[in-house]
Amino acid sequence: MLPRVRFAPSPTGFLHIGSARTFIFNWLYARHTGGTLILRIDDTDVDRNTQASLDSIFDGLKWLDLGWDEEYRQSERLELHQRIAWKIFEQGQAYRDFTPASTDVDEKPRSEAPWLFNAGMRELSPEESQRRADAGEPFVLRFRVPRDTARCVEFHDNVYGHQSKSTADIEDFALLRSNGIPTYHMASCADDIDLRISHIIRGQDHLTNTFKHALIFGAAGATPPQFAHLPLLIAPDGSKLSKRKHGPVVSVTTYRDAGFLPHAFVNFLCLLGWSPKDNREQMTRQELVDAFSFEGINHSNAVVNFTEADPFDSKAVWLNAELIRRLPLEELAQRLMPFIPDADPAKMKQVAPLVRERIKLLGDVRTIADFFFVDKLAPYDPAELIPQKGDRALALAVLEHAREILGHTEFRHDALDAALRSGAESLKIKAGQMFQPIRVAVCGRKNAPPLFETLEVIGQPGTLTRIDEAIKFLERKDHESVKD
Repeated sequence: MLPRVRFAPSPTGFLHIGSARTFIFNWLYARHTGGTLILRIDDTDVDRNTQASLDSIFDGLKWLDLGWDEEYRQSERLELHQRIAWKIFEQGQAYRDFTPASTDVDEKPRSEAPWLFNAGMRELSPEESQRRADAGEPFVLRFRVPRDTARCVEFHDNVYGHQSKSTADIEDFALLRSNGIPTYHMASCADDIDLRISHIIRGQDHLTNTFKHALIFGAAGATPPQFAHLPLLIAPDGSKLSKRKHGPVVSVTTYRDAGFLPHAFVNFLCLLGWSPKDNREQMTRQELVDAFSFEGINHSNAVVNFTEADPFDSKAVWLNAELIRRLPLEELAQRLMPFIPDADPAKMKQVAPLVRERIKLLGDVRTIADFFFVDKLAPYDPAELIPQKGDRALALAVLEHAREILGHTEFRHDALDAALRSGAESLKIKAGQMFQPIRVAVCGRKNAPPLFETLEVIGQPGTLTRIDEAIKFLERKDHESVKD
């Protein structure tokens, strides 16, 4: 049978980047082996589920643009979970726990020592258990962890190797809550059995749960899946990434909204805890699929490097910038549109080649190319108009001469280049001294895309209007303090 894997998020929060990586690794394994990827929404925790969280999960997964093959909601499968739980009970491998303190929680320590089980409940006769249940007394259904003889629960993990834990260290965990709703352990295993999951690929923080799950699989008469637990993603200080401590930087949608390309983000997450044998970093989707294996997954936790001043890992930004440079211009223009939604698509196609080498994130277009899409520039420092080794008088002379030249020059790159260089010669100044005042007048800043291409996009009317405004800036009395 071809592998069947699943990604099973709970809609109790936004889509965490660690969860996104788990989804990606499941996707890669399914595609590498020709198997099936199942999206299963684990939504049995009704008190914590929110529609906003569910929306965040789907928004994030759809943005990754990888897809899945089958989809289920755990809340629609409660009868299955309960049926398997009661099958385990009927085999004598589970019991009712009527202890009041246990009826609303899964497991809760009764003292400072680790709690394992309540002997009075575990040893309750079947007749007494049934009588109390028939009387309406609430109970939790607990798994009867074997304790008659010392034994170990063992399994092989495809990343961390052989795993073993004594049953003497495993508490009698809950299968059904007092309201009949299955616990995470019960629902997860029941669904894995029913959906014929062959490989469970999930975070290393679930490793300890796997001993309980192995017991459930055995009691249900099912062959356990293979397991592969992934190293955790941690912050630079070694702490686990969390929204409470680290803010929106741990959310997938933060990367999307900043202007990461989906594949650049996927490529980056793949390199957190996994590497191909040849240590490549930039990889296409197909190259990732071809190279992926459990052998390439590291044991050590992976650090996501960020600071308050720079919220994104530099490798993620580098990968994104490299991928932007390789995008076809028409696709780049389309991807830039959401960041300046009122922009004319035709103009964005003209702007795209001018910014492709200058942006690292798609969102950078808002600060690097904003002046292309406004009728009037934002205020800027008139001192920026003054060329190097020049003064206000030279800046005025340049702009006035440029105004005259550009009024009758064809707005094509070569014609603009020739006309303005000739203008510099006639003023007996360097080309750079000619170009700076024009660039600032048209763009509102010194650092901008190439001048002649910029003038072409803005066009003759817009260019002349902005030069006129710059001349007025320099002529105003309140700017007489600008260095002469």
